[in-house]
Amino acid sequence: MKTLKVVEKSKIWFGIAILLVVVSLGSLLIRGLDFGIDFKGGTIITIDLHTQFNTEDVRKITDEFDNSAEITYSGDTQEQVVISTKENMDAEKRTELFEKFKDQYKLEDTDLISADSVTATVGSETARNAIIAAAVAVLLMLIYITFRFEFFFGLSAVITLIFDITIVIGVYALLQIQVNAPFIAAILTILGYSINDTIVVFDRIRENENILGVKEIESLVDTSITQTLRRSLYTVATTLLAILSLYILGVEAIRDFALPLVVGIATGCYGSIFVASPLWVFFQKKFPISKRNKKMNKGNRRKRQAKIEV
Repeated sequence: MKTLKVVEKSKIWFGIAILLVVVSLGSLLIRGLDFGIDFKGGTIITIDLHTQFNTEDVRKITDEFDNSAEITYSGDTQEQVVISTKENMDAEKRTELFEKFKDQYKLEDTDLISADSVTATVGSETARNAIIAAAVAVLLMLIYITFRFEFFFGLSAVITLIFDITIVIGVYALLQIQVNAPFIAAILTILGYSINDTIVVFDRIRENENILGVKEIESLVDTSITQTLRRSLYTVATTLLAILSLYILGVEAIRDFALPLVVGIATGCYGSIFVASPLWVFFQKKFPISKRNKKMNKGNRRKRQAKIEV
């Protein structure tokens, strides 16, 4: 396979990444995030319909109370409908909602399984824990990569992760997908997947460094990316096929979880190939304390010493 000239076109790859980040941040500032019940509080009502149901039929009833309510199911037979609404419904509204289901599905009073309120306090705690979990995950990754490789590998990987997560959050804002508990799972999943792909490329760079050295760093990185490209594309393609199947065949709640995963894994692949490695090259050239500059300075000192001795 012909060696790709990735580093040579770093400005193009960085430009595309910056454009995506600007669009994502613009969507976030203009439209904001649609925080769901897990973060803002609300009401969760579970009703046993004793039959498998169509989401659209249920929504005809729930839209009278909240047209943004989430409709999912529970139970082994998928006959229990779970209605999650950001509305803090009092006892009267809950009764009114259940009465409509009673008339539609010929239910008994005992078919109202639960009607629980989620307070905003719980939502704030959930949001705080989500941010802490993501921050701790990124910090541990930085420490691990610095220990296994070097600091600038870790810094490049973390910046790439931030790029990846920013795009995913931008998709949530742009499409107004509700931010609930699955959002946390999606973010942490994307973090783990993206860093794995990046480490594969970094590991090949380290292996080739023993053969090619770091003096011709552009050639080193281009060769390493070319050698791992097929593996990266095949892995992403097979993963996306599985997630797209979930998106196409899954219920609404599954689709809201699968779509950000599709975007996150795709941008993670782009970041691992076209952002992380060229960014590492930039750091190696820019900072005197980088591995490349230290080795080159050491080599230059040896040459000067040899000339003096001669």
